[in-house]
Amino acid sequence: AVVSTQSGHYGRGFSLFVSFKMEDCHSTGLAAANMLQKRVLMKAYSGKTEGNQNSNSTLSVPEKHGIDVLREPNLNKGMAMTLAERQVLGVHGLLPPCFIDQETQVKRCMRHLNDKPTPLEKYIYLCSLQDRNERLFFRLLHDYLEELMPIIYTPTVGLACQKYGVLFRRPRGLFITIHDRGHIYDILKNWPVRNVKAVCFTDGERILGLGDLGCQGMGIPVGKLALYTGCASINPTYCLPVTLDVGTNNEELRNDPMYIGLRQPRVRGEEYDEFIDEFITACKARYGSSVLMHFEDFGNQHAFRLLSRYLDNTCCFNDDIQGTASVALAGILGSLRITNNKITDHKFVFLGAGEANLGIAELITLKMVKEGMSLQEARDRIYMMDSRGTLSYSRTDLTEHKKHFSKDMPIMKNLEEVVKLVKPTALIGAAAAPKAFTKEIIEEMSRNNKRPVIFALSNPTSKSECTAEECYTWSKNQAVFASGSPFPRYEKGGDVFEPGQGNNAYIFPAVALGVMCCGSIRIPDELFLAAAEKLSSMVSEKDLAVGRVYPRLKDIQETSVHVACAVIEKAYEMNLATVLPKPKDLQSFVRSQLYSTDYRPYVPTTYDYPC
Repeated sequence: AVVSTQSGHYGRGFSLFVSFKMEDCHSTGLAAANMLQKRVLMKAYSGKTEGNQNSNSTLSVPEKHGIDVLREPNLNKGMAMTLAERQVLGVHGLLPPCFIDQETQVKRCMRHLNDKPTPLEKYIYLCSLQDRNERLFFRLLHDYLEELMPIIYTPTVGLACQKYGVLFRRPRGLFITIHDRGHIYDILKNWPVRNVKAVCFTDGERILGLGDLGCQGMGIPVGKLALYTGCASINPTYCLPVTLDVGTNNEELRNDPMYIGLRQPRVRGEEYDEFIDEFITACKARYGSSVLMHFEDFGNQHAFRLLSRYLDNTCCFNDDIQGTASVALAGILGSLRITNNKITDHKFVFLGAGEANLGIAELITLKMVKEGMSLQEARDRIYMMDSRGTLSYSRTDLTEHKKHFSKDMPIMKNLEEVVKLVKPTALIGAAAAPKAFTKEIIEEMSRNNKRPVIFALSNPTSKSECTAEECYTWSKNQAVFASGSPFPRYEKGGDVFEPGQGNNAYIFPAVALGVMCCGSIRIPDELFLAAAEKLSSMVSEKDLAVGRVYPRLKDIQETSVHVACAVIEKAYEMNLATVLPKPKDLQSFVRSQLYSTDYRPYVPTTYDYPC
């Protein structure tokens, strides 16, 4: 007997031929023959191939049997298993004699979730659900994304990372330490999935606005990749979270008996660089040269340097730099429809000159140049402050990226004085400096501008430069506000505002989807500019009427498809795409690749002959 299957996914084909001899079945007995046939069916029909795994009509015969089926999160359906599936897979009797559909399961999960008293307990419950039933977890996330986003990601994920040593239950990614140098490829082979297409990795040095959390930063790549699926319907099987443990300079963590990482100061210098290089090289060797490498929450001293080192030879991006820049620029472009001017009319002051704000400034510059300004003219309209004051010519401590925005002005350390001197139209904060946007500063912005643009982008909420309520109140409801963490609806004086959240989830999952679909070999800033432009165009007049400069989060799956198509279009324009020929209908092409949360049948349809 011979079984053959052939299919394609993300531009890659796959063929499988399986054969066995009947005499082998006779020699090993009927049970062995049945198992052999089952394995053939599994290889022919299951998601082990690289074909489209997304249709709920696709037959998937699990290789596992009995209790092991229920222990495997990507196989377990719980009480949604049919009677036939329970009997065939050997789980009949292991589940209650109740048969419910996935929709009912979602309602049960929401009831359990709503019974949890704190966001952290809700986070723990969702993690346990993902460990039990993967498709149900993502169905829940899909149906209630706006409600669950603050739990699976910022702000709750920050607290989860701080307590990760206590919360850790079972592996959801790989932990690779500096002591594993020379053996990283072997560790990658321990990951049970061979067909990885995206690796999100961190060294834990700058987790959100919380600083160095070392090995406990694993919650970030796990959460980011959950959003790949929740926001852009990328198959979770293709995603690998990794923490690179080089130690931590957080002495409190090193002395904590609950800490789960290396208890040593961070490794720096050449040894660190060689470790990162071996890791990226090993990932390419294991998963292919086009595997997407997503840098996440690296410290300032490494983030730009590593991105510059690998940007031209690796399919990679840094979400803290490029993703934040793209979503912030999208908000600024959206605000232009409220302020009724052009981006080249704006003058910006940035509080903070770390990777997030520098990334935003660089992408704003790229957009201004596209609109007709020279590079220097664009940079001249951007003023930046770091912890030591304004970026001025007289400073000798500026990195190359900071020098791009330095000015012939005295070093000023007071933000209010800078705002009075520069008279910016837009004020952007990403310095993790809570309450830095004071009443006096926002009032000054309002005196100088009819509709001042004020973005408080620091995460989590406790680090925000101001709240939405403060911004609207002090500006007398004139400010165009956006934030990095969510704030509630605000009403006063008959005005209603629903502040937009400049959440990177609008960008990085969609960019990843687009890159994976077209096989882009690199991810330059132009792709993030295309993503920002498309995202801003999807803000409705209804959104703008309540001060929202981003599309509604509940529509993010649909938004991601359109943003991914814009990224793909730009990749083909720049000759970066490797899926050839270019699909005629990009939207249909992208939609055909999306992961479905629907359960797949485990038992083939049968029929009888007439007697």
